[in-house]
Amino acid sequence: MKLRIDNGRVLDPATGLDQVCSLAVAAGRIVGLGRIPDGFTPARVIDAQGCLVLPGLVDLAARLREPGHEHEGMLESEMGAAAAGGITSLVCPPDTDPVLDEPGLVEMLKFRAEKLHQSRLFPLGALTCGLKGEVLTEMVELTESGCVGFAQADVPLPSTQVLQRALQYAATFGYTVWLRPQELSLGKGVAASGAVATRLGLSGVPVAAETIALQTIFDLVRASGARVHLCRLSSAAGVQLLRAARAEGLPVSADVSINSLMFTDEAIGYFDSRARLVPPLRQEADRAALAAALADGCIDALVSDHTPVVEDAKVVPFGEAEPGATGLELLLPVALHWAQTQQVPLARALAVVGNSAAGVLGNALGTLQASMGRLVEGGVADLCIVDAQARWSVAGAQLVSQGRHTPFEGQTLPGRVRFTIVGGQVACERP
Repeated sequence: MKLRIDNGRVLDPATGLDQVCSLAVAAGRIVGLGRIPDGFTPARVIDAQGCLVLPGLVDLAARLREPGHEHEGMLESEMGAAAAGGITSLVCPPDTDPVLDEPGLVEMLKFRAEKLHQSRLFPLGALTCGLKGEVLTEMVELTESGCVGFAQADVPLPSTQVLQRALQYAATFGYTVWLRPQELSLGKGVAASGAVATRLGLSGVPVAAETIALQTIFDLVRASGARVHLCRLSSAAGVQLLRAARAEGLPVSADVSINSLMFTDEAIGYFDSRARLVPPLRQEADRAALAAALADGCIDALVSDHTPVVEDAKVVPFGEAEPGATGLELLLPVALHWAQTQQVPLARALAVVGNSAAGVLGNALGTLQASMGRLVEGGVADLCIVDAQARWSVAGAQLVSQGRHTPFEGQTLPGRVRFTIVGGQVACERP
């Protein structure tokens, strides 16, 4: 379909483009940016007056719950939620059931996602078979089936030797290993160690669970040269270690979740299971350090950490509640809210859900690498048109996702996505 988008403020942090202009799309590509090609006859014209026209969002952490957890989320509902949130590309971890440790499973998941024509799906393959931490998966075959990297999801490796071998192997082939830094024996609590956990009698996860894991990872990266992406940092001490590692030149990147960016452990209140999250929400000094690192580029990406959870798994005592919260439809509003309230430049707030996030995927994107998360003539037409001034109150029951629980419940956030366009096709449209 040929599309022409008029009157919008076209903004691309990657190139510095920021002007009211028209944009033309044909055959899934951007064929005119700031000018319409001679003789271009659109099948549809979208009036984006008052809206931002952005590169489609890139989310590096979203669980779609298929296969194996369909009672918590269906591929159709969660991909629909991504499109409703302006997300045109998302990365899913391998902790499905069965685990994504065989090429056939990856190929089937990608095939089904592509048939939905909503967002692009980039799976991570399991680092070890069954995520058991014992035997490395066939990374070459998983890469050929469509995996963009390898991860243990939230399952820590019990053996440093296995991690060492995994990084050595990944370095040989240029793969990226995605790791959430958590030392196994210290990470078994249900809340962050601190005054809140103590007051409520909850088992705590100390900061050392993250920093010990980070130090191990960095030592092994130095020895192997492997590229590692650190998933959902949670502490100021972790940020400090990351800064030192990046200053040293280690090939590491990192992300933080919308929940850790905006909340502290005070959100638990009186055992509110909507704040039962992994990693746990920490104290204000941690939140502030994460926000500062995201703003100055030490942390590359902001992620939804979307994890839909059914009602029955949340309406139980806090320590028994299943961790997780919905987030796909909140990613852009939180980024905009962060920019508006924390004096963060709008371009940086959009970059952490756009080109900076896409940069983490690097060569794994193949032909999409040159245009994902940015607006480029000749590049793929993945776009988000958003009314950034609109404000709305978060109500889990009104979200597209099957997941209804979020610590943002009842909060007012800016930004309503009006159109999401994936490969030149309208994937979501809101009046």
